[in-house]
Amino acid sequence: MLSSIQSFLRRFTARSLLPKVVPIRTLKAKHRPLVLHHLLQLNDADRFLRFGYLANDAQITRYVEKLDFTRDEVFGVFNRRLQLIAMAHLGYGATPQAAAEFGVSVLKSARGLGLGARLFARAGMHARNRNVKTMCIHALTQNSAMLKIAINAGARVVYYGTEAEAYLQLPAPAMDTRLAQRLEQRFADADYFLKKQWLRASGGR
Repeated sequence: MLSSIQSFLRRFTARSLLPKVVPIRTLKAKHRPLVLHHLLQLNDADRFLRFGYLANDAQITRYVEKLDFTRDEVFGVFNRRLQLIAMAHLGYGATPQAAAEFGVSVLKSARGLGLGARLFARAGMHARNRNVKTMCIHALTQNSAMLKIAINAGARVVYYGTEAEAYLQLPAPAMDTRLAQRLEQRFADADYFLKKQWLRASGGR
């Protein structure tokens, strides 16, 4: 079953700018402590880029406590030790006509692997499947990595001094995007399960 899922995902992602399949899990409220631990590992510069201000530990804690895992979607990438090395928050508006806002963070040790772009693509697919018309990013102009991801995806970027807003228009959902979403989630769940079994077998080392 897992091999057939991987085969489909390779064919699906071959049509995108990001050919590598990365297991991305949809996180739930039970993962809140992992999300908090991940964000608290960001250094001052990364916190400034992620939140638009130099968020301290207390402010990050309040942000995580207010995450609505029922209304919004939170995605995560785990390494083989089941540490959350990258995550994204896709905040939905009250209606599909309202833009869905995207935010992402990647630990320094996991940079250069294209995880931010993969998370952006995954969030875009989920938003599209919910009939959302636009996905947006609010970023500082110095956050060149995030703006590059948006531009490469076809987003329109508007600059306001030291800040920028990127808007990506999403097409209507299709059968293959809905199928891909289900298969990607199954693949990520299977990957997580295998990593968990490996970690237990190795004694957590």
